[in-house]
Amino acid sequence: MAGAIALGGVFLIGTLWYHLVEGWSLEDAAYMTVITLATVGYGETHPLGNRGRLFTIALILLGVINLGYIVNRFTEAVIQGYFQQGIRLQQQRRLMESLLEHYIICGFSRTGRQIAKEFRAEGVSFVVIDSELESVQRAQIEGYTVYQGDATLDDTLLKVGIERAICIVAALPSDAENLYTVLSAKTLNPKIRAIARASTEEALQKLQRGGADAVISPYITGGRRMAAAALRPQVLDFVDGILTGADRQLYMEEFLLDPALCPFVGQTLQRAKLRSQTGALVLAIRRNDGTLIGGPTGETVLMPGDTLICMGTAEQLRDLNQLLGPIRSQKLRKPRNG
Repeated sequence: MAGAIALGGVFLIGTLWYHLVEGWSLEDAAYMTVITLATVGYGETHPLGNRGRLFTIALILLGVINLGYIVNRFTEAVIQGYFQQGIRLQQQRRLMESLLEHYIICGFSRTGRQIAKEFRAEGVSFVVIDSELESVQRAQIEGYTVYQGDATLDDTLLKVGIERAICIVAALPSDAENLYTVLSAKTLNPKIRAIARASTEEALQKLQRGGADAVISPYITGGRRMAAAALRPQVLDFVDGILTGADRQLYMEEFLLDPALCPFVGQTLQRAKLRSQTGALVLAIRRNDGTLIGGPTGETVLMPGDTLICMGTAEQLRDLNQLLGPIRSQKLRKPRNG
């Protein structure tokens, strides 16, 4: 910008000189200034005396200096932009390669933004995928790790480490896109947990058949929660406070029992004394075959592959995690602070 202004100033000075001092017409003065600054060597428009030739020499030097400055700045901008883009791509590639046991959010619409907010509050590692530049920029502004691409493509999922991820959330606006994403994710990583968003009951069933481990319909879930708020408001407030409350004191967590690491497999809850040792309450047990035992008694036996659903304070859950040993496929999430 500064170079262009300077060049314009030199052009104006040259034109006024030839017009006022040499007495040429404005057209001839402007023409002479242009061919002088461009150093094309067409020759003098009108004969010049010594004074005019000295001024022309100075004009040529000023023109060469300004043009050189402009070319240098332009070249520098192009080269820096090229290398900066390369550096950004390299940094992004290294970041994606470093992701391990992370979550993948596909789509950064209103649903995706809320999911990202909850994940950040829980302190888990995650990456956002979206094909829209505006959504990608918004995710970057909010400080999330983001990749611009089509989540339905295998290449995109591979670039965000789908084979090392533990969960993928398909929150794209289209049910068909969510279905393709789940199918691709399950093909590339059969062990990954896939959560999908569905707009209709038909889409919900198709996503379940497509391999989604859990399918959430905002409309169905919203209707149920509104009904629960009307019929059992205190229960809903309590559950919401445990799951998402910013100032909560109680938390819920799940623990997967690994028979090779957990010392309590094969024992009853009464013998394991988890409650007396940590203060955490075992609310339910999900057997390896999918059977759910709600409110297990002291005689309930802990089996290999069981998932304990527990409630307690952050300290109690950390103590329980230490007591059971490193039995989870991921680290115990850091509870959000109030």
